[in-house]
Amino acid sequence: MALPNGEPGPDTSPRDGDFELVTLRNGARAVRHLGHGEVMHPSVGPWQEALRLYVEQPRLAERLRQPGPPLVLLDVGLGAATNAVAALSCARELGAERRRPLEVVSLEVELAPLRLALADASGFPFLQPFREAAEALMRDGVWEAEGLRWRLRLGNALAHLKEPLPPVDFVYFDPFSPASNPEMWTEGVLSQVRAHCRQEGEGALLMTYSAATPTRVTLLLAGFYVGAGVSTGTKGETTVAATRLEALQAPLGARWLERWRRSSSRAPHGAELTPEVEARLLAHPQWRPG
Repeated sequence: MALPNGEPGPDTSPRDGDFELVTLRNGARAVRHLGHGEVMHPSVGPWQEALRLYVEQPRLAERLRQPGPPLVLLDVGLGAATNAVAALSCARELGAERRRPLEVVSLEVELAPLRLALADASGFPFLQPFREAAEALMRDGVWEAEGLRWRLRLGNALAHLKEPLPPVDFVYFDPFSPASNPEMWTEGVLSQVRAHCRQEGEGALLMTYSAATPTRVTLLLAGFYVGAGVSTGTKGETTVAATRLEALQAPLGARWLERWRRSSSRAPHGAELTPEVEARLLAHPQWRPG
């Protein structure tokens, strides 16, 4: 989700509560919030963005080919379920090559975007193979198949993040932007996300569409190592965070730190840049040589 890149829908656009369907300039269908106007996955369309950021970038298929315990994916901001279904599709398409189960835990406060997307089969064809799964998720809060489990925690994500979760391998962090949904981007929330991440083995990766300096500052303060992520559409970079520095392909370094020193947006989301906060950022182990 990011700032709008779709044309506002006409009065006849399907609507559900505070959401409507729109057609992006490239012809892809997407969901837009009627209040603040943000479009979900506006750059290249929902499916392509989900595949590039959340499936290909963390090499999900490769991880699922490795024997092990269930790979747990925390999906923060289910939306129209594009990211979750991209992961589930990857797992299903591996067939016999998949050597470990996949468990997706989706957090969402509003199911209208998913209802709209499911009702537009031609606009969201990638959801159709998982239509029954999504309907079961909305109805029962869980869907299971062979080696796949998809759970929904409906309601305020801040409350659900305080509840127990299995150790998380991947985080898809995809709420509305800090401008529209500021409470989800604070150090407190991201620290709670970090606390659910797997500590042993390869640790955990967090992917998000935001490459803003305050986002990266907040992730660093929350205890993550932070790097540049792949581009998508009009976004030159996204962000990847990790519990282990060596898991990052392009970790932030001295050049980023120098740009941060000169930036007019040096503070973390939802807080001021105090001397104490600045000292914590500069003491982060990411900047230690060797």
